[in-house]
Amino acid sequence: MSALLLTLNGVRLQIGATALFENASLNVGERARIALVGRNGSGKSTLMKIAAGLIEPDTGDRFVHPGVTLRYLPQEPDASGYATIGDYARAGLDETGKGHEAETLLQELGLNPAAAPEKLSGGELRRAAIVQALAAEPDVLFLDEPTNHLDLPAIAWLEEKLRSLPCAMVIISHDRRFLETVTNDTVWIDRGETRRAGCGFREFEAWRDKFLEEEEVALHKLGRKIAAEEHWMRYGVTARRKRNMRRVGELQSMRTNLREAKRVQGGPAFSVQTGGASGKRAIVADHVSKSFGGRKIVDDFSVEIARGDRIGLVGPNGAGKTTLINLLIGALEPDEGSIKLGTNLEIVSLDQRRARLRPDMRVADAVNDGTGDWVMINGEKRHVATYLKDFLFGPEQWRQPVEALSGGERGRLALAAALAKPSNLLVLDEPTNDLDLETLEMLEEQLSAYDGTLLLISHDRAFLDNLVTSVIATDPDKPGRWLRYAGGYDDMVAQRGSAPGLEGAAPKQKQKSSAPVAKPKPAAKTKLSYKEQYALEKLPGEIDKLQAEIATLKTKLDDPNLFARDAALFDKTAKTLAAAEASLAAKEEEWLMLEMKREELEG
Repeated sequence: MSALLLTLNGVRLQIGATALFENASLNVGERARIALVGRNGSGKSTLMKIAAGLIEPDTGDRFVHPGVTLRYLPQEPDASGYATIGDYARAGLDETGKGHEAETLLQELGLNPAAAPEKLSGGELRRAAIVQALAAEPDVLFLDEPTNHLDLPAIAWLEEKLRSLPCAMVIISHDRRFLETVTNDTVWIDRGETRRAGCGFREFEAWRDKFLEEEEVALHKLGRKIAAEEHWMRYGVTARRKRNMRRVGELQSMRTNLREAKRVQGGPAFSVQTGGASGKRAIVADHVSKSFGGRKIVDDFSVEIARGDRIGLVGPNGAGKTTLINLLIGALEPDEGSIKLGTNLEIVSLDQRRARLRPDMRVADAVNDGTGDWVMINGEKRHVATYLKDFLFGPEQWRQPVEALSGGERGRLALAAALAKPSNLLVLDEPTNDLDLETLEMLEEQLSAYDGTLLLISHDRAFLDNLVTSVIATDPDKPGRWLRYAGGYDDMVAQRGSAPGLEGAAPKQKQKSSAPVAKPKPAAKTKLSYKEQYALEKLPGEIDKLQAEIATLKTKLDDPNLFARDAALFDKTAKTLAAAEASLAAKEEEWLMLEMKREELEG
């Protein structure tokens, strides 16, 4: 077992009349990579500040092993008081002889050390703060939302850098893919207590669901009554997550339709007919170009978007994702080319800055535009308090002013307001900002049930993979050019051979990540191997056979008398069904990978 570098034990902290923690603990060992998770308002950042020595708890013990150095990355970095970004990044490092490391990291992240902090964007300031934390080479690194305001290339760079460091880490992040990649342990703050999962975030959600299920059973056995609101807010997450698994099959089918359309059209800008009622065109862009200040943001872009398409836009910060989406929905005129919008479009947008939420308005008024306490959702009249409960707001919050809400709650309210308005084209610009993990799951459920067209800008790779059927991304070889790829974010990376590169990064860093891709000989292949081709031809038949078998097994299990008549047969049939469904998922995934590989080789 690794030596403990830092421990918290029996921590209690009361804020106002409420105890945020009653008996919290945290043990950080050598090379530990801990994800600190919990709902918004559960105290994640506060516990991290206690561990970092920035806040004193009311009671409890904190021990740091002698000689251990700590470094803390705040959620909101402050570079005021520094003349240049280089001075900020080297703060406290020059006397340790580590100032040169800060210079190297600034270069890798494309930052000018001489730049004035007040002129930096949120993403650039976040990068500079990351440099300051990493360059110190501490024994324990505390990172509070390190991916906030970072684009996908910068997140990929940070993942690789953290995985190479020998220090221990405690990380708070809403980026699930980031936590899955970096962490090997999870501490969950739940109802004022800390619970150690003993696994990385990749396995945490399954562990949490099992814990909640076992706790619910235990509570029922003891005859204790759980309040209805608490039951829904906590145990409903498990049920929602299980229902979301059905989307895997639906997305598989939709992505298959897109690949077939791509084969017919034979180019990066292609028509998509997803079948039946979704065949009408929502947006048609024909050779569209747009420039600002002599810089080409969109260059000769053509695309046809069908009703029901779910499209993600990705690319580095400043590449023009918001500009492109505004062109597509008619909010911005192109310099060249034309944009045709489909008939009867009802467009609802969620802007990244949540500008439509006024601080003095009631929470309810944000949802129903101040028309009363009722809202129409899919033809059903619902009280605004009931509707807001779907977005994890308590019954007393709908009368509160917006200014009383936390950042995460404002994010949820903006989503609730956007989704309450009738639309058949939903435009979401960074909808996951400031949302906790449970709210992300809820949002995915809401959007997976949406019948209209979805245009989505997001840096959350898991969110993109779970929702979109195609991705529009920047062309790595030509600024201003955008390409469309079938599938989610991971599918896009597989088709283009790599993730979008970090513009302005040091050449060494790029060469290091791209070298392994350039070496293998198979890149010169022009067709599948005999074994792969045989599998590609054979798999559809096997998939059809498994689907028929699954349908038969489900019919047997639908018999309400089967269990009473033959419990052993019921159990055997259920196990056979589970095995068949697992086999079907594996074969569908194998077929999908082979089909994508075939397309890449032929394209």
